[in-house]
Amino acid sequence: MDTTFCAEVFEWRGPAPFYWLLLPEDAADYVRAQAAAATYGWGAIPVCVRIGTTDWETSLLPRSGGYALPLRKDVRLKERIDDGDTVSVGLSVATRGGRAAAAPGNTRPS
Repeated sequence: MDTTFCAEVFEWRGPAPFYWLLLPEDAADYVRAQAAAATYGWGAIPVCVRIGTTDWETSLLPRSGGYALPLRKDVRLKERIDDGDTVSVGLSVATRGGRAAAAPGNTRPS
């Protein structure tokens, strides 16, 4: 993982509830420095993430001048994470250079 940070989980209630982490400024700076080589549009940035013993691929979304990391339900359940918890995250930007997109819903083995 290229950067690590701690952030508080929050719930956004849209049509379905989603849980997110906002990247702190130092982690957002790391992502901004890598963004041009990674983004595939709409400001989304593909990343590899580790929380606890769980690794997965997802995309950061721009939010309020920074980035928000979606927190999948299977990860929340496996790592026993709830709304309001502060979690430690390892994160690497996944550059486009020949990288195939991960299939939705696939969690990488830990």
